[in-house]
Amino acid sequence: MFGGLRINFQDITLAQKALFDKSFSQRRYENAHYNFTNLFMWRNLYSIKWAEEDGYLIIKAGIGEKQFMLQPFGSDAGVENVLEKMAAYCTEHNLAFKLYGIEKYMVDIIEKWRPGQFAFTSDRDNFDYVYNSKDLIELKGRKYHSKKNHINSFLRNYSNYQYIPLTPEWVSRCVETQIEWCRKKGCDDDAMLKGERDAIIEVLIHWEELKLTGGLIYIDGKVEAFSFGEQLNEDTAVIHVEKANPDIRGVYPVINQQFCANAWSHIPFINREEDMGLEGLRKAKESYYPAKMVEKYIAKLQ
Repeated sequence: MFGGLRINFQDITLAQKALFDKSFSQRRYENAHYNFTNLFMWRNLYSIKWAEEDGYLIIKAGIGEKQFMLQPFGSDAGVENVLEKMAAYCTEHNLAFKLYGIEKYMVDIIEKWRPGQFAFTSDRDNFDYVYNSKDLIELKGRKYHSKKNHINSFLRNYSNYQYIPLTPEWVSRCVETQIEWCRKKGCDDDAMLKGERDAIIEVLIHWEELKLTGGLIYIDGKVEAFSFGEQLNEDTAVIHVEKANPDIRGVYPVINQQFCANAWSHIPFINREEDMGLEGLRKAKESYYPAKMVEKYIAKLQ
C-alpha cells in the first residue's frame, strides 16, 4: 500500500503557472478545465488545491460535502502508481475516491488498473461544446439565420462600434463592465454568480501574468462586451469568459463572431466550455451547432 499521506496539497498561486503549463503539455487534453487559467480563477470558489507526486500534477477540489479530484496530469506511463497514491490519500482522510471531469482515455486506464471496482457516470451537464471556428466566424447557411438577424440589428443600431483587442490598458474598463453586469444580474444574492464575478475580475487584474488573448466591443465610450481565452491544444482554442451588456440586442453574437475572427481564425476548433445543465445556456450553445462534444465522466471507487 502506498503512503497517501505524503501527498502535500497546497494553495494555487501564480508561481505555479509554468509547472502547470508543463504538466498539461505532456499529452493532448480536450477538457476545457485542463489549464492553469481555469484552475487559478476558480480556486477560491471550489477550494482547489494542488500537489506534485512522482512527476504528476494532482488536483483536488470541492464545495461543501462535494469533494473530488481530477485525473492526474502527466505522462500516461506509470499513471497507475499515482492513482494508487490518490486512492490511499482518500482512504486515510476518510474521503470517497471520486474523479470528476475525466476524459474517455482515462476511463479505460482506470478500468484496466482496477477492473470492475469503479462506477463510471457520463456527466452530460459538463460536456464541452466544440465548434468549427469557420462556422462561428462565417455563420453560413440557414441554421444561423437568427444569429445573423441579431447581428444585423446590432449593426443598424450601433454602426459606430469598435472591436478592440483586450490589452492591459483596457483591463480596468472590462472590470467596470463586469461589475455592471453583476449589478443587473443580482450577483450579491447568488453565491455562484458572486464567485464568478470575483474569478473574472482576478483574471483581469493578472492579465499580463496569465498571458491570455481577449477582445472587446466599444460603443460610445463604454466597453459593452468582452471575451477572453487561450489555446488549449494544437488545434483548439478555449473561450473562458464572454460577458456583454444584456440590454443590447445582438452584442453577444457580435463579440463571439468578432473575437473568433480576430483572434482565432488560424485555429480549426473553438471550445466554448459546458452548459452546467442550465436550460437557457444549453439552448444558446446548441444554437451554434457544435461540431463535437468533449465527453466527461465521473469515476467513483465502489
